[in-house]
Order: sequence, then C-alpha cells, then structure tokens
Amino acid sequence: MAEDRSRNDEAATVLPPRASIPSGDNSVWADVSPLLQAASEDLQEGELIHGDNFNLFAAMSALEIMDPKMDSGMACTYYSVEDAIENGAAPVPISADKTTDVRCTIDIMDHLLACEATWHKGHSLAQTVYSCLYLLRPERISSHALLYSYCKVIRATCKAVLSVVSDARTHEEEDLFTMAYGLPLNGDGDEKCLSMLNAVEETISRQLRACKASSSKRRVSEDIEPLQNNPDLEEGYCKALLCRLRFRKHFYHLLMSMKRPLGRGLELARKHIASCISEIDHIRKSSEFIRASCHGMSEENVVSTTASGCQPIGFDGSLNCTPPRAIEFLCWQKALEYFMKLLQDLDIICSYSLDPSLEAALLFVIKFQKSQPDLVSRAHLQLLLVQEGKLYGREPMFSMITRAAGLPEVTENHDIKKNEFMVQLGQLVINLLKILCTNAAWQRRKLGKMLQDWRVTYVQLEMAFKKEIEEAPKTSHNKEICFKIYQHILLWVEEQTYWIAFRFLSLGFELDLYSVHDYCMVYWYIYVVLIKLVEKKHLRMAISRDAAKKRAKKKKDSFKDAERDYQIPAAVLFLQSQMYLAEGLSMMFAALRNECRIAPLQSPFNTEHEIFIQQFDLLLKACVPDRISYTTFKESTIPANFSTLAICEYFKEAQRIAKEVKSSFANDPDTMAELCRVEQVAERNNIAFNVCRVGALDPKLKISFTFCHHPFFATAIVKRT
Repeated sequence: MAEDRSRNDEAATVLPPRASIPSGDNSVWADVSPLLQAASEDLQEGELIHGDNFNLFAAMSALEIMDPKMDSGMACTYYSVEDAIENGAAPVPISADKTTDVRCTIDIMDHLLACEATWHKGHSLAQTVYSCLYLLRPERISSHALLYSYCKVIRATCKAVLSVVSDARTHEEEDLFTMAYGLPLNGDGDEKCLSMLNAVEETISRQLRACKASSSKRRVSEDIEPLQNNPDLEEGYCKALLCRLRFRKHFYHLLMSMKRPLGRGLELARKHIASCISEIDHIRKSSEFIRASCHGMSEENVVSTTASGCQPIGFDGSLNCTPPRAIEFLCWQKALEYFMKLLQDLDIICSYSLDPSLEAALLFVIKFQKSQPDLVSRAHLQLLLVQEGKLYGREPMFSMITRAAGLPEVTENHDIKKNEFMVQLGQLVINLLKILCTNAAWQRRKLGKMLQDWRVTYVQLEMAFKKEIEEAPKTSHNKEICFKIYQHILLWVEEQTYWIAFRFLSLGFELDLYSVHDYCMVYWYIYVVLIKLVEKKHLRMAISRDAAKKRAKKKKDSFKDAERDYQIPAAVLFLQSQMYLAEGLSMMFAALRNECRIAPLQSPFNTEHEIFIQQFDLLLKACVPDRISYTTFKESTIPANFSTLAICEYFKEAQRIAKEVKSSFANDPDTMAELCRVEQVAERNNIAFNVCRVGALDPKLKISFTFCHHPFFATAIVKRT
C-alpha cells in the first residue's frame, strides 16, 4: 500500500503483539516493527514499500492514497449542475463581446480535447469529458450553433469509443473507462451531429473567404456577418476554429469506418487518419496566434489545457462523483501528442494486409505491442482480429488451425472439426488473440493462466484421437488420414503451448518483475522452454515437408537425394540462436553466483526455492515443460564456473547461427533485426565472460548488466574500479 509518512507512522504503532498472531506449522514470524518505523521515516509521499515478490503490477487492487482513480476523497465546489449554472459557471451566451465569445469557445474545445485524452488514459468519463456543463445541458446552448454542434459530435465520439472498448472487453485494465454513471450518452439528434457540424464548418469557411477577399470583392461579402468584432483577428480565429472542427469530423468518420465488418472500412479510415494528422498540425500552429490575441491574459507557470493558456469556463469535475477528488488533466500539448500517437497506432492497424495466416496475425500483434499502444487502439485491433468467432470475420478458426499445423486443405471437410475438443481449441486460439491485445501486465497474467487450458486440451485431444483411431477399421484409408491429422494438430498444440510460455517469461523483463538474483533461474527456464519449442517446431515442419514430398509424387531416388540435402529450417535455427543465448546467460549468471561475483540472495522473507516456485508457479502447475523442478535447476547450475569453457561455446554458437541464418530473412526486417540483436548480445557476453575468466581473482573487477542491446537478453559489462 502506497502511503505517506504519517500513515506509515500510524501503521507502525498499531501492530498487534507478536504473541497474539497465530502461527501455522510451517510459519516463522518475525517482528517487522523496526522495519516499518525505519520506512516511515525514510519514505516520501507516493513511494512504495514492498517485499521481494511484491511490485506495482501485483498491487492492482491495492488502495493508493490520494490517487483520484482509487481514492475518491472529498473536493466539491457545487452540489448539482443546476447549482453550478445558477452561480454562473456556464454562462449563455458565453460573453456579450463577440471576440471574447470566440476565444472562450476555442478554450472550451481545447479543454474538451484534453479531457477526452485524459479519459482514454483511464480516468472516469464523468470527471473528464462530462465535467463540461455545456455537455451536460446541451439544450441551453442550442442557439450557439458552433458550441452546440461541437458538443454533439463529442458526445457521439465518446459513445463510439466506449462501445469499441466495451465490445473488446479490454476495459478490465481500466475499470473506470466504461462506467457511464447514468450520463447522457444518447441525446436527441446525436445521429445528425455531422450534418450540424458540416453546416457550421461551411459558415465559418464562408467567413474566412470573406475576410480574405480583396477590396473590390469585399462589397459582395458584406452580407456575411463576421465571426467577431476585430477585423485583424478574423482570419486567425476562422482558421483556428476550422482546424478544430475538421479534426473532430474526421476523427468521428475514422471511428465509424473502423467499425465496418470484415475490415472493409480500413482503406477509408486511413484517409481520415491522414486528414486528422494534418488538422492536428494546423491546431498546433494556431496556438501562437491565439496566445497573441489574448494580450497577456494567459496564466504563467500553470499547466494549461488550452492553446491560449487561459482556464476554460463551463467545467467542474466535482459534480459527477460522490465523493469526488479533482484529477490532473493532460496538458494541451500532451493531449495533442496522445491523439497523434493514437492516430499513428490506428494507421498501423489499418495498413495491415489481413494476411490469412494465424502465425502472421500473432506476429503482427506482438510487433504492434512493441510500440506500447494505448487502450483504445488495442481495442480496435482486437475487434479487427476476432469477429463472430472468425479471424477478421472471414476465416473460420478450424481452417486457421489446420493451415498453421501444415495440413492440406482437404482437412477442412473432415469430421474432425466437429470434435468438441477441436471446438474448444478454436476458442483457445480466439482467447489467445484477445489476450495478446491487452496491456503487458494483464497479458502476462492471463497467458500464464491459460497455459493449463492448453495442456488440458492437448490431453483431451490426444485421448479422443487415440479412441477414434482404435475404433476405425484396420484396413480403412480414413484411419491413416486421421492419424496424420491428429499428429499434426497435437504437435502444433504443443508448439503453441511452449510459445506462450516463452512469451510469458520474456514479458517479465518488460514489466521489471525480475531482480539480478532471478536472472540465472529465469534464463535457465527460458532455455528449457526453448529446447521444447525448437523440438516441436522442427518435428512438425519435418513431417509437413515429408508429406508435401509424397503428395508431389517425386521419384524414389530424387526423394532420397532430397533427404540427404535436407537442412534445418531457418525458423528453427532462429529459435536455436535464442536457445543457445539463454543457455549461455543462465550458465554465466550461475558461474558468477558460484564464484561469489554476484552477492547471493539474502532475504528474511524468501528462500531461493520459494522464489523459484513463485516466479514459475503457473508454468509448474501446467507442467510446462514436464519434469521440471527447482532440483533440476540446481543440478544444472551448480557445476558452472569460470573454468567451464562450454559457456563460451554457447555464446559462440548463438552468434554463429544468428550470422548464418540472416540471409534466409532478407525480406523480413523484424526477424533480421532480432538476429542482429542476438548476435550483438552473444558477441559482447562472450568477450565479457573471457575477461571475467582471466581476471577471476581480481577483486577490482566489477560486473553489471544492461538491456540496451536486447529487451530481455542481458549484456554483461565488465569494468575495473
């Protein structure tokens, strides 16, 4: 629990006596009062005190004092919308002066954009977008066509975004996101929001053309009423309003295009994305004019949510929560940056070719996640991938599985697809795609839990297949076909299980879940998982290759020649390079530990055995891989030392394979980049290990580790102090 000093002091004084706490048979209690007392004197507000296996990602349900998402607190200006309106918090008209009215309207538009970005980041809709009194009572501003149409399209946009996130069910990450609190999300005439916005846009466009007109044409435009009173500011204000209106229009069109089924609206969506990005550039450029037009009215040293730097009128976030605490909004610049990043992420999704390959879809999601997309873009990705139980709404999951397993197309008409466990496998694949679209913390947790489902499904499929083959007539040609189908599918299920385990372990580095003392066991576990992944992938590809040769009806001699010339597939070699690197790192950390170059773990709470169980509990429960335990880990790492030449060989082999297999991935820049990283880490670790071995007795030799070359394979740095 994150607390300030006073609360830590209080916690330290109310601890019950040690003797009053019942102890289990295997429990050993220790008095932590001195530890809490020391922590309360040292911790700053917002800092966290935690044990070795407790971190912020594991504390999602903990109460964080003063966080408006988790501790609503008390902060109230008005007690109702009517009370706020009566006190003049949202005047209509906004100002009697037309120039002031326009400037204040732009401030409201800018602050609403900041509110929307803050909502997307996980705060409640009630305290962000719907803190706008004009949005809560839009009928009051029906005479103000500009603000009225803008509020209408904002409300329609929020409804569309909320619908996407709810349908994707990614809102579990941010429980507040989809809570509407009974707010007016559906208003009369919202379906006509774009027609109203277009009418206002056309009016302002005419005003812009009129103020640009030459003196000879000025008389023709005299019937067009100016936007505000100052002719010198007319053009600047018209442009500032138009880019904001057009951004809102194209953003709404973008959301509607992406909702079209089967990916039919993606091409159109990209056009609207380009328009949105262009309008954001214009919005940024308008800030200089708006600030200059305020004549020093902006507040200095205040984090502003508007281009002018002025505080917007008509907002109060305390009205919609009981009890409320004021939240910190994204500033105007950060809000624009958020929307720019969102648009770029959505453009990546829309540019995807909808490759009818399950493996390609999985790799695309993994690559997309590297850019750390936010909730809204990930929700759109999930809805694109999975529609009505099909990939992109087009490809049945059974077809995707059989293709991924290397089976011929005739399999799609086989009765196996009616098997209840095959249907269950299809649902597991759907769940896997959905899980990969969640944030890293949720993804890791759910991947670990679903491993048991994959293992259970494998056992059920194996038993069902054996029964079906045994019951088939011995002379039946269908029996041979069934055997091949089941062999391919079972191998593929095992391969995917180990791929999920590998993803689960590597995500721990991204989430900072491992300490230096854990690296030895983590890399060792990655190594044993990769051994199995390489084995299953290689076997499945070999069987598929042999089946393809037989279908091609090659001559016997040429078939034998092909067998002699057979080489390990590049995809398998790629995994082997990572496997050798993981093995080398695990042995390197083991040697450093055994030679006392890394201080042994000393914790009053956990032994190394307990940490092993805690780190890999979900893998061990799923028996991934089989017969793996803390004992096998210790037996593998105890002999490691600097005199063991094999450790160097692991790094050399990883480097050699990565270098040789590059030519096979010339058209795959992502895999090529990964091979370069593996090669780089292997080369540097080989050098570092040799330096450690030569200077094994030098106490001034200090070793540290960095992830500057690879996200989860560490690079050793050796320095003399």
